Amino acid sequence: MHEILVAILDVIRHADWIIDVGPEGGSRGGQILFKGTPGDLRNCKESITANYV
Repeated sequence: MHEILVAILDVIRHADWIIDVGPEGGSRGGQILFKGTPGDLRNCKESITANYV
């Protein structure tokens, strides 16, 4: 299994599917906050990434 983590907003905007993990790093991270399309991510209030997409 291969995993790629991407934090480049232009790539995220054009992706078919996004999995947003957070909300922070370390012990406050590791939770799946969102999985779906970039358009739907904009409506996810728990996601910090949603503010920038």
